[in-house]
Amino acid sequence: MKTELILVGRTVSKEFARLIDDYSERITHYLPFSITTIPELKSTGSLSEEQQKSAEGEQILRRLQPSDTVVLLDEHGREPRSVELAAWLQKKQLSARRLVFVIGGPYGFSPAVYERANEQLSLSRLTFSHQMVRAIFLEQLYRACTIIKGEPYHHE
Repeated sequence: MKTELILVGRTVSKEFARLIDDYSERITHYLPFSITTIPELKSTGSLSEEQQKSAEGEQILRRLQPSDTVVLLDEHGREPRSVELAAWLQKKQLSARRLVFVIGGPYGFSPAVYERANEQLSLSRLTFSHQMVRAIFLEQLYRACTIIKGEPYHHE
């Protein structure tokens, strides 16, 4: 199963970028993994939040294939524990050809992206910056991989 993370906008913080690179590299030891960054929209001052979500949504949808299993990282998604995420990922490895996670822009996702998604996951009820969510999610994806392999990274 190929796994991809789609991000809207580049990672600005050098510290978060280093964490993201580190966990991305670690993840590739367990499964084929890549990150696709959709460029930030230009001149957003003249766009409403809905117009911005719609334009970002079009960019996201263009990168998806009909057979993809699409999971949005969204505050309204289910909130699994790390071991539950690992069990879920293990099941997806058996059923999905390509698993695509998406972290949207500052205003969330357009209705069209929500409609295309197969699932939504939340990392917490707390609100984190989009920069921070990238690093936290990748750490959790790496943790799930180590749990699946029975490695000692995760402690109950």
